[in-house]
Amino acid sequence: MRRALALAASPGVPTGPNPRVGCVLLDDRGRTLAEGWHRGAGSPHAEVDALRQAGDTARGATAVVTLEPCDHTGRTGPCSRALVEADVRRVVYAQRDPNPVAAGGAATLRDAGVEVEGGLLEDEARAVNREWTFAMDHGRPFVTWKFATTLDGRSAAADGTSRWVSSRAARLDTHRLRALCDTMLVGTNTIDVDDPLLTVRGADDQPLIPQPLRAVMGLRDLPDAKRVFDDSAETVRLRTRDPLVALKELFALDRQHVFLEGGPTLAAAFWKAGLVDEVVTYLAPMLLGAGRNAVGDLGIGTIAGAAHLAVTDVTVLDPHEPGDDTNVRITLEPKETT
Repeated sequence: MRRALALAASPGVPTGPNPRVGCVLLDDRGRTLAEGWHRGAGSPHAEVDALRQAGDTARGATAVVTLEPCDHTGRTGPCSRALVEADVRRVVYAQRDPNPVAAGGAATLRDAGVEVEGGLLEDEARAVNREWTFAMDHGRPFVTWKFATTLDGRSAAADGTSRWVSSRAARLDTHRLRALCDTMLVGTNTIDVDDPLLTVRGADDQPLIPQPLRAVMGLRDLPDAKRVFDDSAETVRLRTRDPLVALKELFALDRQHVFLEGGPTLAAAFWKAGLVDEVVTYLAPMLLGAGRNAVGDLGIGTIAGAAHLAVTDVTVLDPHEPGDDTNVRITLEPKETT
């Protein structure tokens, strides 16, 4: 199973909209017959990839797969039927499929006389598809809130200027994280004031392909000339101020990981709604003393009511250019309250 998990996480495999899945076929002595993995939407699923390589040797084999074999027909056929038709004797999977559209493969296999076991290294399998699993479990995308701040918690100076709070190394790192998401989300005020392009670019400042969806949330009308409406990436308007409604709309568009880069008001709205699942902040070694806060009013009036987060990673980003500041990236998760 650990080998199947490694296959699922093969470099270059997208994290959505389909789950990353690996499969290893074993003979009755535990020797590997074939390996397969899913390479993205529209490509053969991991089980089919392995079965094609194994050919007739798959008869009587054990399939070890990181996710319960699917039981529906989409761009490809159901893996449960492919395993039955290949006369596989036994299937061992890690994670039950949380997608109600695709679930049911284990039952189909058992009905066909295949021995089935589930739950082996399930936590590890869920971690391989963290955002996809979250989205399937919750019916909304996983939300990563990103912001850059000075040591005294300012995201912009008193005159409104914000370029550059973060260093070039931090900005490049932000683009790397953007590329791991399928949606960039901001509010209408950010578009109106800052006019960002909201694309993912590499170290050479060239756009990467494919680009995440650009989502603009809010009721305000915006000029067509704003850069977010150009043809460098797809853009969708979410005509609501309700964070949960916005996320439900994105989930309906098959989006599973939102990178929230809006201003302090939008960030506060998502936080107060309990819809921030991860926080990534870039801390710059500078002081402003006044200016825009990184987040708006959270309705917290006493230290006893402070929102607490658990630090999951701290990374020092060394300067890429002479004279640039050393920034620190801190990744955190909201602590569950009891």
